[in-house]
Amino acid sequence: METRFDAIVIGAGPAGSSAAILLAEAGWRVALVEKQAYPRRKVCGECISATNLPLLEALGIGNAIEPLAGGALRQVALVCGARIVRAPLPPYGDPIHPWGLAIGREHLDTLLLEQARYRGVSIFQPWQVCSIAGTPGNFHCRLRQADGGEERLLPVSLVIDAHGSWEPPVPQDGRPDAPRCSRHRSSDLFAFKANFANAALEAGLLPVFSFPGGYGGMVIGGGASATFAFCIRRDALTRARSRFPGMKPAEAAHGWVRQHCSAAARLFGDAVQLGKWLGAGPIRPGIHLGGRYDGLFRIGNAAGEAHPIIGEGISMALQSAVLLAGTLVGDGLPRADGQAQARLHAEYVQGWRRHFARRIRLAALYAQLAMRPHIVSGGLPALERNPALLTRFARWSGKVRPGPGIARNGRATEYA
Repeated sequence: METRFDAIVIGAGPAGSSAAILLAEAGWRVALVEKQAYPRRKVCGECISATNLPLLEALGIGNAIEPLAGGALRQVALVCGARIVRAPLPPYGDPIHPWGLAIGREHLDTLLLEQARYRGVSIFQPWQVCSIAGTPGNFHCRLRQADGGEERLLPVSLVIDAHGSWEPPVPQDGRPDAPRCSRHRSSDLFAFKANFANAALEAGLLPVFSFPGGYGGMVIGGGASATFAFCIRRDALTRARSRFPGMKPAEAAHGWVRQHCSAAARLFGDAVQLGKWLGAGPIRPGIHLGGRYDGLFRIGNAAGEAHPIIGEGISMALQSAVLLAGTLVGDGLPRADGQAQARLHAEYVQGWRRHFARRIRLAALYAQLAMRPHIVSGGLPALERNPALLTRFARWSGKVRPGPGIARNGRATEYA
C-alpha cells in the first residue's frame, strides 16, 4: 500500500529542504521532490545574511557551513563607472553571528537536503511532480523520474510549492494553469554567474555594480574563489551582443559590464575563470503570493522574489520556510478540509507580507536606480562625503532585520 504523506514539498532548494526538515521534526510524514541531481551549481549571489546563521544551526548544518564558506562579509561597495565607494556593512546584534557569509549553492543545498534525509524525509530525486489532483486533505500527486521512467502516485494532505521562479507552474487538475507570459519584453531580466580564481577582490568586501540595464555583485566564497553574478535586461543584453559579436550571451554581457564599469578591473585583477558561465531567466522579481488559497502553500521564490541586488534571496527562502512550518506545526497535523487549510494559508500570507513585502519593494527601487548609472553617478559625491549612507541602505534592505525564528514548541516566533 502506498504511503500517505502529511505534506509534499516541491523543490529541494533552501526553502524546500528547510520546510521539510522542520515538518519532519514535528512528526509529519514528508516527501521532498527535486528534479535536479545534487550537488549542482546554481545562479545565485551566494550571500547568507547573519540573521540566518542561527536558523542554519537550528536546522542542523551550522557547524558544516563555516569550513565551506568565505570570510565574514564586513564591507559593502558601490561600483559605478571608474569609481568605488566603500562603507561598513551593519553588524547583526548577535555576538556569535554578527556578519554574513558567502557559500556556493552546490554546498548549501546539498547540506540541507542530506539533513532532511537524516530527519526521515522521503527524498525523490531526480523526480518531478507531473500533476496534482484532488482537494485539500486528499491530494494525489503524480511523480515521474527525470529520465521519463518510473511513475508514482502519492496521496498527500498538503502541498508546498518551493520551485524556482522561472520554472513552469505545477499542473493542478481541475484548475486553469497559471498565466505565463510568453511574449518577450525588453524589461525581462536574465541572470548570469561564474567563478574566478586569483581575483583582486579582498575577502569580506561585497561590491555592487551599477551599469546600463543591469546590476551585479561579487564576493569571495569558499576556497578563496570569487563569485560574480549579475542581472541584465533583455534590451541591454541585445545591445551587448551587438557590441561584442560572436560571443555567447553571458560573455557578451560580461564584456558589457566591464566596459561600463572600468573600476571592475581593479576588483577582478588577474582573475581566471573557473568553469562555464551559468545562466537563468527570464526572472521577474515581485510578490507572487496571492491572498486566495488555491491548494498550494508557496515559499521561497514561488512566494515572492526580491531583485538580487540586495542579496536576500537565500534569506527569504530560509525565513519563509520557517514561517510556514511554524504556522502549520502550531496547528497540529494537517486538517483534511479546505476551510482549515485556507485559514492557515491566510495566517501565513499575513505573516509573509509583514516580513518580506517591504524588502521586495525596496529591492525593486534599488534595482531601478542601479540600472541607470547616470542617476547613480549623480549621487556618488554625496556617498563619498558620507559613506555611512551605504551602510544605511544595506540596513534598510533587511540585512540585520530579525525574521521568523524557531521556538521550542515548533511555532514561528520573532528573534532578535
